[in-house]
Amino acid sequence: MTTPPGDLPAIGGPATRALLAEGIGTLDDVARHSRRELAALHGVGPKALRILEEALAARGLAFAD
Repeated sequence: MTTPPGDLPAIGGPATRALLAEGIGTLDDVARHSRRELAALHGVGPKALRILEEALAARGLAFAD
């Protein structure tokens, strides 16, 4: 498995590609989007969202409302 760019956690290829296609390459970028916005991206499923949420929380961040 390749290491995702920036500080994104390993969430799987399809989810990582979906985020990168939207210009989301760091956890700070992720925090600017709501859970719903990210879930709407093809390739970003419940597991990827859970991993992202945990990574955000570890940095004191959260999804946008």
